[in-house]
Amino acid sequence: MLFFSLLLEVIWILAAEGGRYIWMSVCPHGQDHWPASHPECGSNAQSPIDIQTDSVTFDPELPALQLQGYDQPGTEPLDLHNNGHTVQLSLPPTMYLEGLPRKYVAAQLHLHWGETGSLRGSEHQINGEATAAELHIVHYDSDSYDSLGEAAPKPQGLAVLGILIEVGEAKNPVYEHILSHLHEIRHKDQKTSVPPFNVGELLPPQLNQFFRYNGSLTTPPCYQSVLWTVFNRRAQISMGQLEELQETLFSTEEEPSKLLVRNYRAPQPLNQRTVFASFIQGEMLSLGVGILVGCLCLLLAVYFIARKIRKKRLGNRKTVVFTSARTTEA
Repeated sequence: MLFFSLLLEVIWILAAEGGRYIWMSVCPHGQDHWPASHPECGSNAQSPIDIQTDSVTFDPELPALQLQGYDQPGTEPLDLHNNGHTVQLSLPPTMYLEGLPRKYVAAQLHLHWGETGSLRGSEHQINGEATAAELHIVHYDSDSYDSLGEAAPKPQGLAVLGILIEVGEAKNPVYEHILSHLHEIRHKDQKTSVPPFNVGELLPPQLNQFFRYNGSLTTPPCYQSVLWTVFNRRAQISMGQLEELQETLFSTEEEPSKLLVRNYRAPQPLNQRTVFASFIQGEMLSLGVGILVGCLCLLLAVYFIARKIRKKRLGNRKTVVFTSARTTEA
């Protein structure tokens, strides 16, 4: 027992160096302990996942998502909140999704990121590759339920958009609507107001390329109620913006300050679930084009061979006719 206490103390000192603390990695209620308090966190349809593109199922029937009200989220300020686990922006019910089984109304968005200086902070991965951060936009089924809380535990009660974020060369002015206010909510439970902006511009281009699967919330209570849409294309922010996200917020209300970093969950087993894709992967498309070109070449070859054979037969017929005529004259 004494050894265990000393070990925890050493971990605390190392993690808290400079007044900084990685809440997800050494917290006694970290990811490995979640199922003890929240059994659904240990179930077989958890999120996030590592999307293996050679194993997804192309579904041409997946309708394109339509973002309604994303460009004009009203005139009222939006609440920006440090809840100790992430930075969360409230969204008005005038924002909703079409193209899903039911109407899903927006409730909030939040971010996940890694340790200071790390370029791996996303929750979802594609072919084992994580990105610097990930944006989640959370919606609930408003056709069936009156609130996010009521819908959260219900099958497909929630629909979440997952946007992978990578580091680019230029500062992203749309993400600045959020990041420029982080210094106002440095500590847990602090809130501020953000003027409304075009939330749709937080998303990447080509929204018609996405993956779809049934999963869960990525934090306790890990309800398996989420219809996930993870976009194939990525949004970009600058390295300076990523550092601002990684170095500004704290997971505590007061001193000692504990830096809020590495707030992503590790990929969970896919088990028997199917991941659908709204598009054909590049490798499969190239293979399909190659097969088509090969078939066309074969068809052309058969065509020219047939023409050559036909010409030869016609030539033989003319020779026979000519010979017969000569014989008759003689």
